[in-house]
Amino acid sequence: QLNKEAAMLKENCINHFGTQAALAKMLKISSPAISVWGSVIPEKQAFRLQMITGGVLTYDQAHYQTSQAAESEVVA
Repeated sequence: QLNKEAAMLKENCINHFGTQAALAKMLKISSPAISVWGSVIPEKQAFRLQMITGGVLTYDQAHYQTSQAAESEVVA
């Protein structure tokens, strides 16, 4: 299970920038790229958004490590 409080949620990021297109422009990626994300922002982009917003949007790195470890166990 995802700890949504530790994760950076796509909905919150879109709300912060106003539109999905504005979020995509800020990250210098396409809007369709954002469409394929789940509800949680990928870690690389979450880190970038934390830097871009000066910490207004934050994420917990431990959340991503826990999720990746759990996924690895499922695959193994």
